[in-house]
Amino acid sequence: MKQEIANRLKASISVKEAICQDEQLLETIHQVAETITNSLKADHKILFCGNGGSAADAQHLAAEFSGRFYKDRTPLYAEALHCNSSYMTAVGNDYGYDQVYARILRGIGRPGDVLVGISTSGNSSNIIEAMKVAREQGMIVVSMTGQTGGKMKEGSDFLLNMPSTDTPRIQEAHITVGHIICEIVENNLFA
Repeated sequence: MKQEIANRLKASISVKEAICQDEQLLETIHQVAETITNSLKADHKILFCGNGGSAADAQHLAAEFSGRFYKDRTPLYAEALHCNSSYMTAVGNDYGYDQVYARILRGIGRPGDVLVGISTSGNSSNIIEAMKVAREQGMIVVSMTGQTGGKMKEGSDFLLNMPSTDTPRIQEAHITVGHIICEIVENNLFA
């Protein structure tokens, strides 16, 4: 049993080591942090969406921006789009679950806002629909996915595709990369 635990930890570490060796991914992480910084400086919003564990990750990362990360500072406008259960169930029922994020973006998305879609497969239909609307609205689209990027790869301004096909390892890497982005943005805005 101890060896199985150690093997899982080693698998998680190996994904992070692969990120460290991927110059393109490291540059994209930097670009996303700078893009979010500039968006927030211009008084825009950072909006997150995901399903299941990725929804929890979306909520977690939004809280790091809107609450605080390391610094006691002014809150930043970041929101996870799934937190209104009445909205989610009404739109899911009336329009279909694939429209739950797209519909809200039609109401609140503005040019210069950033949409961060999180999906381990990169194939979540409701996030793909949200990305289409975000593009129509003039928003910047960041996709956090697994290795291939899935269908989300095509509609992204920035693709943060973690070097793994194993869902738990991808999610662990999403949080790690998300935390790094939060830290860079916080340091950029509150030096």
